[in-house]
Amino acid sequence: MTDIRTDRLLLRRWKAADLAPWAAMNADPAVREHLGDLLTPEQSAASVKMFQAEFDERGYGWWAVEVLATGTFIGFAGLDPVEEDMPFDGVEIGWRLARHAWGNGYATEAALATLAFGFGTLALPEILAVTTAGNHRSQAVMRRIGMTRDPAEDFDDPSVPDGPLRRNVLYRIKAAGMRRARPADSHAG
Repeated sequence: MTDIRTDRLLLRRWKAADLAPWAAMNADPAVREHLGDLLTPEQSAASVKMFQAEFDERGYGWWAVEVLATGTFIGFAGLDPVEEDMPFDGVEIGWRLARHAWGNGYATEAALATLAFGFGTLALPEILAVTTAGNHRSQAVMRRIGMTRDPAEDFDDPSVPDGPLRRNVLYRIKAAGMRRARPADSHAG
């Protein structure tokens, strides 16, 4: 498995010490606002086991993200194949950060490094991003990393009941588009 370093972040394999802050994130209503129900500590621990198994199987997935200067775990970022019940297919980029890490540019930095890995190491032709129509913070990150949206591709998530989380937006970036968005300071290592 490849760790990814940027100027300020390390995207790495999950550690046992990540479980408590990960569970706290998943129990924070602000963090889960656009994701659905809060998760129990057991559900959070199970998700980490799944992330690790997927990495072992595919060689990519959801990295734990820490701040290099402090070693503080702040969330996750990575790539995952789109679920089969979606109205499109491909590989999706995503991120989730603890509330205390918001507003520092970490999501954008981690996402750019993840895109560089997806296009450079995995040779993906395109990477997708999905979020709820009301998640303007994530959509702003998607635009900052060079992704674009066609409103005609917006969709209702078939796995979500009627309500504010059902309507989703789809953003895309092709490998050629990464050249203009890629930071010089992000690299896999």
